Amino acid sequence: MPTLTLIALGPCLAGLLALIAGAELVTRGGSALAARLNVPPILIGLTIVAVGTSMPELAVGIDAALQGNGALAVGNIAGTNTVNLLLILGLSALIRPLALHRRSLRLDLPTMVVAALALLLLAMDGRLSRADGAILIAMGVLYTGAILWTAGQESRAVRTQFQKEYAPPENGRTDGQSALHSGAALILGIAVIVVAADWFVDGAVALARLWGVSDAFIGLTVVAIGTSSPELVTTLVSTVRGEREIAIGNLLGSSVYNIVFILGATCVVPAGGLPVDPALMRVDIPVMALVALVCIPVFLSARRVSRTEGALFVGAYGVYLGYLLLTRM
Repeated sequence: MPTLTLIALGPCLAGLLALIAGAELVTRGGSALAARLNVPPILIGLTIVAVGTSMPELAVGIDAALQGNGALAVGNIAGTNTVNLLLILGLSALIRPLALHRRSLRLDLPTMVVAALALLLLAMDGRLSRADGAILIAMGVLYTGAILWTAGQESRAVRTQFQKEYAPPENGRTDGQSALHSGAALILGIAVIVVAADWFVDGAVALARLWGVSDAFIGLTVVAIGTSSPELVTTLVSTVRGEREIAIGNLLGSSVYNIVFILGATCVVPAGGLPVDPALMRVDIPVMALVALVCIPVFLSARRVSRTEGALFVGAYGVYLGYLLLTRM
């Protein structure tokens, strides 16, 4: 058994490392390309960076759905959003209090809550159908349109900060060459993520079988934390560097896109949609929705997340993870 565990762990760890590397390529390449094309920073944080760091969830979800592991795909999204809001957002606020801008409170926060509640309602019948996936994708299109509409309201200071971070390097290359290099990094990152997701899912499913635990548990823990690594790295680095717009945009944008585009696209892949594990419906999806709802009073109080609130978020995730280990193993 130990030998079999090591064999299954190999692809899992290799896939995780490759997922992080691929997400970094997607994020950095896409962000640099957008900066050269004069795309506003608010759009970058909420779309390119958010979608780039969510690429592991998309690749893992589709691969799991194709392999008939729908519970892993749904559990991954529920677990990832809980990780994003409790653990990663909590750690970011714990390092430095997180100020929130009016746009985040008026657009991103309500959209995140609506998306979480929509998933809860759609999953109540025990299955996420292709029609449910189409509804989620339509919500994602509307959200993206709203982001584009508000992008012009961005402050000059934020724009300058972003351009400083992703300014083209002064190494003699022309703008065309720089754009081509950034585009190549973006495409390479996507390719790496697709291959890495297959390794990661294969290893995770093998571990689930060896340990005798459900696909949903693996999705909620190992896969959710693993595929959240790009968000964790991006957010913590942005926090340390003081680039809070990119940090908060990445987290809120990822939490929305994980549901509306990532899970929505995953639902339309198998003909019969995705089955929702009863335990996910009873506990984990409601927990994800509850966490989103809790963000409303936390975000609206003084328009910031304090260190104390960040510590409470991290502690709450520790309690939830302990519950999973005690009841699902």
